[in-house]
Amino acid sequence: MVSQSIISAIDAEIAKLEQARELLAKDFNTYGVTARKAVKKVSAEPTKRVISPEARKRIADAQRKRWAAAKKQEPAAPPEATKEAAKKASPVKAKKAAPKKEVKRTMSPEARKRIADSQRKRWAAAKKLKSATPSKKAAPKRATRKASPVKAAPAAAKPEAPKAETPA
Repeated sequence: MVSQSIISAIDAEIAKLEQARELLAKDFNTYGVTARKAVKKVSAEPTKRVISPEARKRIADAQRKRWAAAKKQEPAAPPEATKEAAKKASPVKAKKAAPKKEVKRTMSPEARKRIADSQRKRWAAAKKLKSATPSKKAAPKRATRKASPVKAAPAAAKPEAPKAETPA
């Protein structure tokens, strides 16, 4: 009997909890939120990070402050030196120039001729050297085997231990 009363009390508690859950679920739905959790989709590419305008302004102000402090520490150049430096500076340095397209480098015809002549000289010298030495095809082959530079000592040269004689 005691167990039956415990079971009925638990059932009553479960019924109350289910009613409370239904009420909470209805409240969430009225505000546009569903009872189920939304599943977050994970994409392969990362999302772009955006900085608020206020944060941008704070960063810019801080950088300007650093520039001002660095400018105060630099010694002021005399006005004449500044004018001379401005005259010497090329207009390309004054403006930020767009990166130049890589120029294809070519050789002058004279340089090409010098290189070709020197290469022909090297080929002629190599050909002359080759014809001066006897070719391997003309010399008869020998069937001799070359000895290796480091060879183990022959067995006869090793001293042997004297054998003990046993009386018979």
